[in-house]
Amino acid sequence: QVQLVESGGGLVQAGGSLRLSCAASGRTFSSYAMAWFRQAPGKEREFVAVISWNGGSTNYADSVRGRFTISRDNAKNTVYLQMNTLKPEDTAVYYCASGTLSSTVNPRSAYWGQGTQVTVSS
Repeated sequence: QVQLVESGGGLVQAGGSLRLSCAASGRTFSSYAMAWFRQAPGKEREFVAVISWNGGSTNYADSVRGRFTISRDNAKNTVYLQMNTLKPEDTAVYYCASGTLSSTVNPRSAYWGQGTQVTVSS
């Protein structure tokens, strides 16, 4: 059974930083792409960032590119999201997703964590 456990969320002032972590278990972590999504109140879940199985390829939503960095440590079965220069509009529940392919994550077939709240005050 695949389990994804996010941590690292919290309350931060605008301009601040947070690092989210997602620990995975129950499958061969290093074989699959990993991604972060987020969902703000009253909005649909949206893509934030994705990283390929070996970390060789990453992609970001335009809204976070240049501020957020996704990375992974396959030895620790963990994916990270470093978030810098946070803005109030980054406030959301952040979800970790594990894909079924090596380079991308299809949210319709992904495994999901329970989410971690990030709140950015102005």
